[in-house]
Amino acid sequence: MAKAITGTEFDLVLSEARKPVLVDFWAPWCGPCRALGPTVEEVGQDFADRMDVYKCNVDDEDELAARFRIVSIPTLMLFKDSQPVHTVVGNMSKQALVAEIEPYL
Repeated sequence: MAKAITGTEFDLVLSEARKPVLVDFWAPWCGPCRALGPTVEEVGQDFADRMDVYKCNVDDEDELAARFRIVSIPTLMLFKDSQPVHTVVGNMSKQALVAEIEPYL
């Protein structure tokens, strides 16, 4: 299950991560975000041994969203060694999401 992440804990979570971290930047009012949510959860469960998954509500964490230049949601960012290595924007199928992130795991 994806865990909520805040700006205050973001850098610590990334620095202590032992595997890649996928962050779902979303908002509760965003239809595509709500549609993608279950897919992110499913992929997170399927790849739990290979990555950690977090959700960042951009309404609550606007400084974090600005830091990573999130201008459209949903935006998924994959981090390795505390650095963003891949970004995808928009709703997509589970198969498409897996194809996007698997090469980076």
